Amino acid sequence: MTSPTESSDRLIAQNRRAHHDFAILDTIEAGLVLAGTEVKSLRGGKASLAESFATIDNGEVFVRQMHIPPYEQGNRWNLDPVRTRKLLLHREEILKLQKAVAQKGQTLIPLKLYFHKGRAKLLLGIAKGKKSHDKRASIADRDAKREIARARRGSERGE
Repeated sequence: MTSPTESSDRLIAQNRRAHHDFAILDTIEAGLVLAGTEVKSLRGGKASLAESFATIDNGEVFVRQMHIPPYEQGNRWNLDPVRTRKLLLHREEILKLQKAVAQKGQTLIPLKLYFHKGRAKLLLGIAKGKKSHDKRASIADRDAKREIARARRGSERGE
């Protein structure tokens, strides 16, 4: 299976805060039900996943608070920019997500929005919220790795 980081996929939006605020346990790719003007707006590279989250209602998965700005030439066919949008998943995937969300402290967070083979896809992450001490630990780990890489590069140059 291809990943959303390959060159055939075109990244539209990414939730950068998700990895800082949450520990991502698993990811799943979902299709989106969109209107024509929303797709045209996405092709222009406009969208925001900053405040978005996903919910499961009556066996269906929805993404909420995902902002797709109105298409400039869309006039009366433009819809609400932050409307609830349905996600397309297989039944087994929905059951897996339901089990994960039923556990205390786990939620569904949109990580990336991209086009794959001409179709809009959303990478959903099963996430668990980080405490402030966990955030500090992950920042310290990242800084330590950066220092190690800097020292390694310095030794390769002969310094």
